[in-house]
Amino acid sequence: MDDSKMVGGKVKKPGKRGRKPAKIDLKAKLERSRQSARECRARKKLRYQYLEELVSSKERAICALREELEMYKQWCTAMDQGKIPSEIKALLTGDEQNSSTKSSKNSNQS
Repeated sequence: MDDSKMVGGKVKKPGKRGRKPAKIDLKAKLERSRQSARECRARKKLRYQYLEELVSSKERAICALREELEMYKQWCTAMDQGKIPSEIKALLTGDEQNSSTKSSKNSNQS
């Protein structure tokens, strides 16, 4: 008897199952691998550049907020000593002028 088997009415020959390995050109495979590595390094470089720019912008924002906080601390210290900083006076007088001009415009229109 031969090595073939009868399964479901079909004759099966012994051997490997699945797809047969295609004969791949080794040089082409190496070149594809090199190209993929180059693209990966380029993507990595762009990602690092983006992250560095993001970090620097966040650091600038933090510095600006610290300066603003320091200014507010100085204002509070001055007000605790009974002095009103000129910046606050300007804000208060500017707000009063804006509200008085709005009310006078509204009264003129009525």
